Amino acid sequence: MKNLKKFITPLIILLIAVFLKDGLSYFIDVTDENIRYILKKVSSILLIISITWSLIAFLKTVKKHYLERFDMTSHNNLRARKLYTQLNILERIIIFIIIVVSAAIILMLFDEVRKIGVSIFASAGIAGIIIGFAAQKAIGTILAGFQIAISQPIRLDDVLVVEGEWGRVEEITLTYVVVRIWDQRRLILPTTYFIDKPFQNWTRTTSEILGTVYLYTDYNIDFDALREELTKLLKSNDLWDERVNNIQVTDSKEDYVEIRALMSARNSSDAWDLRVYVREHLIKFIQKNYPDSFSKTRVVFNNHPKNSENNDE
Repeated sequence: MKNLKKFITPLIILLIAVFLKDGLSYFIDVTDENIRYILKKVSSILLIISITWSLIAFLKTVKKHYLERFDMTSHNNLRARKLYTQLNILERIIIFIIIVVSAAIILMLFDEVRKIGVSIFASAGIAGIIIGFAAQKAIGTILAGFQIAISQPIRLDDVLVVEGEWGRVEEITLTYVVVRIWDQRRLILPTTYFIDKPFQNWTRTTSEILGTVYLYTDYNIDFDALREELTKLLKSNDLWDERVNNIQVTDSKEDYVEIRALMSARNSSDAWDLRVYVREHLIKFIQKNYPDSFSKTRVVFNNHPKNSENNDE
């Protein structure tokens, strides 16, 4: 029923068009050629608008009905994001073509416009070159939109790191992409950006991701105790997907060692919350059990006997 409501308006416009063309003459006697000409043209324009509106409504209904089978809110929504991205971009392309063709048909209803069109086509070679140079960037942006729809370097709801910002793809159009940043700002970029420049896509093939937590401690830390505590923390948290659980010493400096806790999660949002949780509780664990194991700077005073004798003199 809700889908049928979309066709009510174009149906009303169609009935008005038919009435102006054939039904009005039953109620009033229209003998003036100018009025008959105007009514005919208005009727034709309304008929084209009705057909255009119906085609767009039909396209949107078919797309919506098809996409209802795919859940964008599920953890493993790669196929859903792929189809949503492709169909949304293709929908905009088809709607754009339908509107352009309909506008052209409406304009061609008038003899004056048709004559202008013939003269324009006669000089289309030179005009095409001029317009091509002037609209080179705009055309490139639209072609980039086509390329994104086909090759899909990004999809709706993809997690990106772009321009130093972490966010999700909220909207993809033919000319620009909207990235919803974690603090609810929106980063708007041209589609050519994702063709010409490098960026990070954390959900390109899967939403699963690894998270890391770095700790810097003294050399006397008990690594095995840290591993046991990490396992305990991960098993008690539903955000962990049970794939990866590891602690490694990744570097050693003069006054500290670098420890990396590695864990896995179903998606980047879960990974972020899990990393925060693990970092906080590992620090608490060290504070409680190994308070002397935080990194520190040592200064050693060497009291040599000869130095003491010299000082006494």
